[in-house]
Amino acid sequence: MVSFSAFRKQLASPKLSWQICLLAIIGGLSAAMLIVIFTFAIKFIQQLYLTTHDNYTSLDALSRFDLPIIGALVILFFSWLTGYNYHRTGIPFVLHRLKIAYGAIPARNTFHQFIGGIVSLSTGFSVGKEGPAVHLGAAASSFLGVTFALPNNSIRTLCACGIAAGIAASFNTPIAAVLFVMEVILREYDMQMFIPIMLAAIMGSMVTSNIFGSTHDYEFISQIMLNHHDFLVLILLGILLGSLAALFNRIITRTIKRFDKYHLFTRLMIAALITGCFGIIVPHAMGTGATAVSFLVNISDNQQLLFVFNLLAAKLLMTVLVIGLGMPGGLVGPIIAIGAISGVLGSLVLGFIIPGNYIASDFALMGMAGFLAATLNAPLAALLTVVELSNQLEIMLPAMIVIASSCLVSGQLFKNKSAFAMQLDIQHLLYRKPPIETALQKIGVLSQVIDNVTLLDCFPNINEPHNNKNIKEKSTVNEKTPIIVQNKEDHHVSYYWLEPKFNDLTPNTPHHCQHKLIPLFSQATLAEAYLLLLHQGNGGVYIHDKNKQNFLGMITFEQIKKHLLYG
Repeated sequence: MVSFSAFRKQLASPKLSWQICLLAIIGGLSAAMLIVIFTFAIKFIQQLYLTTHDNYTSLDALSRFDLPIIGALVILFFSWLTGYNYHRTGIPFVLHRLKIAYGAIPARNTFHQFIGGIVSLSTGFSVGKEGPAVHLGAAASSFLGVTFALPNNSIRTLCACGIAAGIAASFNTPIAAVLFVMEVILREYDMQMFIPIMLAAIMGSMVTSNIFGSTHDYEFISQIMLNHHDFLVLILLGILLGSLAALFNRIITRTIKRFDKYHLFTRLMIAALITGCFGIIVPHAMGTGATAVSFLVNISDNQQLLFVFNLLAAKLLMTVLVIGLGMPGGLVGPIIAIGAISGVLGSLVLGFIIPGNYIASDFALMGMAGFLAATLNAPLAALLTVVELSNQLEIMLPAMIVIASSCLVSGQLFKNKSAFAMQLDIQHLLYRKPPIETALQKIGVLSQVIDNVTLLDCFPNINEPHNNKNIKEKSTVNEKTPIIVQNKEDHHVSYYWLEPKFNDLTPNTPHHCQHKLIPLFSQATLAEAYLLLLHQGNGGVYIHDKNKQNFLGMITFEQIKKHLLYG
């Protein structure tokens, strides 16, 4: 039977293990169940006043205007209950928490995301469900690690697993969920995390598939008819999408910067009024946008050009203003809808320049892929997202052409970055750390701790021959058994490391440097140990559990340096 301490020590190791895989499955299950409750709540509320899910065209004009205002007031009420201090939610907030707290998500922010996400997605705001899915999934999975005081590096992995499970559970896209986590959230491909994340995504998809069925949001799009004759048009479409993505990201960041000084009540009421006004004029623009895309794929008449343009303008403005003003919802859902509308509009415009038989549904899919890739700076995740949402492998080659051209234009010509990174920059939230800290965050101190030590109750007098001989016998040149002195003063315990030093005059007789060891909790990673010792450049830390007096072992600064140099 494996003890819990051995279990935690294995999790601290920067290697793939059955322990982290087991936790990934449990975390994925808990994340998926929370997403199921979240989805059921949205469907239950919407069925009270909508004929079909997310279709706001069935409401009269006055109801479309009133509904977002009611939704904003409900969100503000729950924000008031928490003192307006926990309104940061969604993917940018999770990215921030991954860097400063290894993905541990505060409960009150999660409560605000749960209630706010349900209300905003039920009352017509142009937001997506992936933002709440990422936040709720990360919170549900990382809660396991926080509750059982697991090593911080494993909590980081659990947070990533919860995100993958949340996305897979929301969209039934497990492959895209894994790539989204690697490319957008972690921004690295780490094999030790890949398998746990994959297991969590599988669990998330299995749970919701069994409850809601194996369906995708855009399966209504028929098989594409694109061929190599359309590649030039696809390149031009990608250029248009890349330019639009750069504009989209800049408007969002400027909106955040412009309205950041205003109170949350003012911002959400402005967002509600904007949504209500656009809802009266262009009802298809309300909600996530799946209804608008379903309506557009049937357009085949060039006389619909003005309608598609108005729909794109309304959806674009509603999304950037609502997200920029702080509505607790996701960005990816509206981005996919805007991309689809842009693709249809691009096919109509390019049809005047390069005549051809362009099918709206084909260009809707291409628009999704290109705009999503350029906006999030995540080409591979965008490609697999569109493939899984449409359930069509045939779109991969044409989608790659659109994605490549849109990302090149967006990144090289307009210097565009990920929408999430730009939001974090404008809000001054940390999401990057130096490479040394990033590398050391993956290793828990429990996996590197030296626990084979000689523990003394008092400082020996090394000038006395007997004590000097005793220390010499207990010391080794390679420091495999360090000497630690436990010093008790006024019910307070301090630990000192007697570091052996040798010189040429007395090669067989060490003298000892005395270092006071700095206490460090066993959940920590080598990054925390490195930062504690960096200013002095020597010495070490001692590892303890909840009781600081419980000595579990030590880690020296020399150990950390050797790890950085040699791995």
